[in-house]
Amino acid sequence: MKRLLVATRNRGKLKEIRAVLDDLVEELLCAADLPELQETVEDGATFVDNALKKAREACLASGLPVLADDSGLVVDGLDGRPGVLSARFAGPVADDAANNRKLLAELALLPMASRKAAFVCVMAFVHPDGTEQTFQGIVSGRILDSLRGEGGFGYDPLFLVDGFQQTMAELSLEEKNHISHRGQALHAFQVYLRQREQR
Repeated sequence: MKRLLVATRNRGKLKEIRAVLDDLVEELLCAADLPELQETVEDGATFVDNALKKAREACLASGLPVLADDSGLVVDGLDGRPGVLSARFAGPVADDAANNRKLLAELALLPMASRKAAFVCVMAFVHPDGTEQTFQGIVSGRILDSLRGEGGFGYDPLFLVDGFQQTMAELSLEEKNHISHRGQALHAFQVYLRQREQR
């Protein structure tokens, strides 16, 4: 594929995506490269709703094939919160540090058994030819009571991955792309795109 727009302004996310799609996409753009793109209001009830809305709006505005994702943290002891509000858990302009502080505060009085969690990612691909596809990834773990690791972003330093002794922020980019929720969805998209390009 010659050009693909990733509907995000998050350069960390773009770096992860580029590492997987490098041999399939000649030019990978992000929303920050197209200042005329409006920010999508993520008001969907599910990750699928938000991912498709972002991809559709960006495709319509740019005329390019678009990959968009909505992902978040689902915590058992918080009845699935922060969920679709993960990026805005501590408020509409909250940063990662504020979201992590709020998460720790809400979990402070809960037993460790209630700290089971999962990262969920839904990626939506929308093409100007009318094609729409979604891809999902889930990784399980639990929430620690303090930050660990310098890599990643968001809730990564608090998320101890099942089967590992490391948080998502302590894994290498290669390891993270292999096992993460976004990595799983992205690899499913990679398989789809490879097949599409061979048609």
